[in-house]
Amino acid sequence: MNTRRALTNNACAHSLGDETALLALDRRPSEGARAQIGAQPSKRLAVSTSLAGSGVGAGETRPAPRRVPVFNAKLWLKWRTGCRVSDRARQDRPEGPEDPADPAGSFYCVVPRADMVLSLVSLCAREVVSDHSSSPSWLSCLPRELYRPLLEAAFVHCRPLAVGELVQRWPERTLSIGGQRTHGQIPPNRLCIQALLLAAVRGLTEKRCALQVLDLCGLQCDEGRLEDSMGGWSLTVALCSTLLQARAAASRGHRRDGERERKRGLHTERARDGTVKRDRGLESRKRGMEGEEGANVDCGDNRGEESIIQTRVLSEEETVRSVRRRMELHRRNEPQQNASNSSSSSPDWDQAVVVRVRADLFINARSWERVRGALSLPGPMRLYCRYLRVEELPAPSVASLLELLPRDGLLGLDIRYSSLGVSGLALLLPLLEPFPLLHSLRLHYCNLDLQRSQPGQQGALQDMCRGLSALKRLRRLSLTALRLPGHLRLLLSSLSQPLEVLELPYLSLTPTDLSYLSCSPHASSLRKMDLSENRLDDSSVPSLRRLFSQAESCLAQLSLCGCGLSDVLLGALLPSLSRCRTLRTLRLALNPLTRNGLVSLAWMAAGLPSLRLLLYPYPLEDYEPGLPPLPSSAQLLDWPLLEESEVRELTLMQLEEVLTAKGRQHDLLMTSDLLKYSTDLTGED
Repeated sequence: MNTRRALTNNACAHSLGDETALLALDRRPSEGARAQIGAQPSKRLAVSTSLAGSGVGAGETRPAPRRVPVFNAKLWLKWRTGCRVSDRARQDRPEGPEDPADPAGSFYCVVPRADMVLSLVSLCAREVVSDHSSSPSWLSCLPRELYRPLLEAAFVHCRPLAVGELVQRWPERTLSIGGQRTHGQIPPNRLCIQALLLAAVRGLTEKRCALQVLDLCGLQCDEGRLEDSMGGWSLTVALCSTLLQARAAASRGHRRDGERERKRGLHTERARDGTVKRDRGLESRKRGMEGEEGANVDCGDNRGEESIIQTRVLSEEETVRSVRRRMELHRRNEPQQNASNSSSSSPDWDQAVVVRVRADLFINARSWERVRGALSLPGPMRLYCRYLRVEELPAPSVASLLELLPRDGLLGLDIRYSSLGVSGLALLLPLLEPFPLLHSLRLHYCNLDLQRSQPGQQGALQDMCRGLSALKRLRRLSLTALRLPGHLRLLLSSLSQPLEVLELPYLSLTPTDLSYLSCSPHASSLRKMDLSENRLDDSSVPSLRRLFSQAESCLAQLSLCGCGLSDVLLGALLPSLSRCRTLRTLRLALNPLTRNGLVSLAWMAAGLPSLRLLLYPYPLEDYEPGLPPLPSSAQLLDWPLLEESEVRELTLMQLEEVLTAKGRQHDLLMTSDLLKYSTDLTGED
């Protein structure tokens, strides 16, 4: 025990660096220190070294370090999180110097800077959660302010047992796990997530658990970079299984409570019957004695009274039997009445829900049944969805799913690889109106092609536009490969608010569509725009110029990949692009540019101070011979590159010269790799 304590103290002092030497927090001072302090009672016991690197030179006055009374490591951490030291802890502290200013006496140590305090808390939390065998000793006396750092340490160092113990006794109403991860931050381990979900179910019966809202939004790891992380589909299945498990446990508890109430009712009824029988026996015995006393007076009257008594007793017995019969019939019919009432009326969620769980859901044909079971019936845990992603589901299944989701909380809907068509979208879009917070709608490869006319197509298209107009808070619209040439005005003019994100790749846009977009109310509010894989020509240049000039004060991300931009077309657009002073990301991959056109693009990009990423195409000189004069994006993607490294090195050398001349070597990334560039550079501040 002393060895571990010494190691912990040395580790804590080492974590503070060379600037502060921390006194052993749970040791008594030596006799020499006591004698020195006794001679100078006004001083606290503090040990400090020279503040190397703190900006205080020789001969300068150094500010006095802030000092706080501490008694051991646990109490120090308790103070660090804002919890007061109890009187009992003051009685248990080690003996220290007496001070007239502090009659109780205290140990003091120099408090390091805020960044060092955080490292000390993290280090101590890691040591605490590393040994699960000692958890019963510190869980019983753990203050609520230390639950959060301990849980973070358990997730970072993969301690699922500690995660379960902490979540099962969570002292606050809200627990948020997930959120937006910073660059280099590892997502939570799969075992820790499973332990978290199981502990949330066990916490339903824990008296010390105050959890009411469990927020798991952003917890999934969809990049697939780590094997031990949990993706969106796996997290959805595990979460729905947890809800079903909680409902089964609650139903078993209700059955036990019902059986206990039934037995208690039977016991009460039997006691009441015994009381009635005793009262009836006493009354009959009393009346019998009165009848014997009056037998000598009148025998005829005695027979009459006996007959009246027997009739009254029989009537009372019949009454008791009829009441008991009615009670038994009522008890038998009550479950049937409850079942009929529950089937006829909607479930009362507010009375049944104990914990509300918020998460991002990923549903496909394999997980549909389980998700529907978790959402259909009430239980102690209810699922709220923030962003819903659906793949390979028909329109009726998606419609039934939207009807089961709670109305508040849904922010975005993403439907992919589903054969919806115009009629399917006309069915689904009106169902989105009851969701008041919905601001994002993404439709990818939903088999919507208006290039081929079909019966009833125009009517279904009008219904789809009316459904879009009902989405009052829609700010993001993504339509991928829907092939709606000439219908962009009909779709976007139905929206009540201007869009901030508009993604229209593979949409077969016409010059008429681009002309409307450049003059629409959406142009001046767009922060992100994707027009990839829409073939552009000379007739599109005026509309694009007007569009860029309208969005120059707000546009942050622009993608024109695979649009057939040659040197001439791109040269006509560069002056308009150079005025977009808020542009952070520019993607122009798979366009037929020469090396000279690429260098001109690099000079324009380096002149934008806000630009952080330029995804440029390989120049035509880097490909094997045989390409057509204006190749398509598919041809550029499949055509082999030259094996000679000298050609590609020449391109990289010219780009490096541009970056050096502009002084952008460190804050601007130029790459031609479609897969390996950092996605963190594409985000906004």
